[in-house]
Amino acid sequence: MNYHKKSLKQKGIGLVSLLMWSVVLVLIAITSLRIVPAYLEYSSIKKNLTAVARDTSLQNMNLNQIRLAFSRRAQIDDIKSITSQDIRINKENGEIVLSVDYTTKIPLFFNISLNIDFQAKSN
Repeated sequence: MNYHKKSLKQKGIGLVSLLMWSVVLVLIAITSLRIVPAYLEYSSIKKNLTAVARDTSLQNMNLNQIRLAFSRRAQIDDIKSITSQDIRINKENGEIVLSVDYTTKIPLFFNISLNIDFQAKSN
């Protein structure tokens, strides 16, 4: 029998490449796990601002009562990034509009952190 020698060329990923990609994926996963709660809290803040602004029983109330209504909702949803004093209250076209700007600092690892600026407004 005649066997022809074929040049066997390896295909696939090596151990060093696998380790490097694993480190990159772990860093992305850690960063994502730290960032997601900030965006969930932003979503909760926006939802509560909209709910307070649409509450018909608060349309003729003073600013302190509107802030108190938000504060109660924030306590239920465990909002810690802002307080009711951070909210700006305006009237546009006869409707109450609540808005807030805030920054969240997220420590990633070692001395590296991420600052995210949020702007939430009731619709």
